[in-house]
Amino acid sequence: MLNQKTIDIIKSTVPVLEKHGTDITSRFYKIMFSNHPELLNIFNHANQRQGRQQTALANTVYAAAANIDNLGAIIPVVKQIGQKHRALGIKAEHYPIVGENLLAAIKDVLGDAASDDIINAWAEAYGVIADAFIGIEKEMYDEAKAQPGGWEGFRNFVVDRKVQESDVITSFYLKPEDGKEIASYQAGQYITVKVKPDDQMYTHMRHYSLSDAPGKEYYRISVKREEYGVVSTYLHQDVNEGDIITLSAPAGDFVLEQKENTAVLISGGVGLTPMVSMLNTIIEQQPAREVVFIHGALNSQVHAMKDHVAQVASEHSNVKNLVVYSNPTDSDKETKNFDKEGFIDLDLLKSVIDDKQADFYFCGPTPFMKMMYRNLTELGVSIENIHFEFFGPASELEEELVTA
Repeated sequence: MLNQKTIDIIKSTVPVLEKHGTDITSRFYKIMFSNHPELLNIFNHANQRQGRQQTALANTVYAAAANIDNLGAIIPVVKQIGQKHRALGIKAEHYPIVGENLLAAIKDVLGDAASDDIINAWAEAYGVIADAFIGIEKEMYDEAKAQPGGWEGFRNFVVDRKVQESDVITSFYLKPEDGKEIASYQAGQYITVKVKPDDQMYTHMRHYSLSDAPGKEYYRISVKREEYGVVSTYLHQDVNEGDIITLSAPAGDFVLEQKENTAVLISGGVGLTPMVSMLNTIIEQQPAREVVFIHGALNSQVHAMKDHVAQVASEHSNVKNLVVYSNPTDSDKETKNFDKEGFIDLDLLKSVIDDKQADFYFCGPTPFMKMMYRNLTELGVSIENIHFEFFGPASELEEELVTA
């Protein structure tokens, strides 16, 4: 427990963190990677280049400082971050490294304003915060390993099938190389892929949503080829059927809740992958549950799994399927293979959703996520019924959603 003097000092730094937080965290990463380049095997290089990780860490540090006298308030955030840490293999031994370099960054950026009292108070506070992360993450590691079919760290999987779903999205069916049981998961969760392309100095890891219902002998991920995506490009171009890739056990707190109310699944682009998992799971486990599946894409050329979702809807009267194209092709217009041109806007939601007690799940690019959150709140949907997945640093989106 922190004494009152330490709490008071930490709280006095909140305005400083609000003003200089990103400068501190940017400096922190530069110092840490210089001292410990091996950690570049863990951190997302793209998020570093774009400044997203720096902003996310600054927001987390700020939140910790603001709630230093009530750390229980940030436990939900700790658990959310902990899921990703477990999936990436971040362990207790990494936390002293982070603490040492974070304090060095605070000294560098604040200069003389970083008094011994402030540095000592932050060292003590960081220890308490780190212990909270370490404790929660240990439980997650133990659970991942102890569950039927579970494992610790990363495990080799064979690419059993590679299926092109659209011009930009390909599915990978992954089976364990050892032929043993694999861990189950909840619809909406992800696995973490670790690869090392030949032209890269470090390993790269990415989270990919599982795109099928659990209970199969394989994991399926459906990956969009990003223009500058190191991992997605490698998977699309260099990984073939029969090749080996390594995965950590399923993780994530964005999951389908087993309730009886209507489930509204809304996706943009490759954000449909966890939605397809949820749709398939509902059909298998709750075949009478009402589902509204709404997907937005550029056009049919990049629309993955369209035929599958359409078939599910045609075979189950309780499933309503809506397709929205922002830039339909001439062929799309001729065949009328979509329901609306434009975007998934408030008017569309109003026209198809009359049950505001439904649970709403959505996933997609950041602008899409902000729009859906705003639309649903304007529609009068309770925050408790709004669920979303975002694969950037979580606090970045949360901040944007609040200010949207």
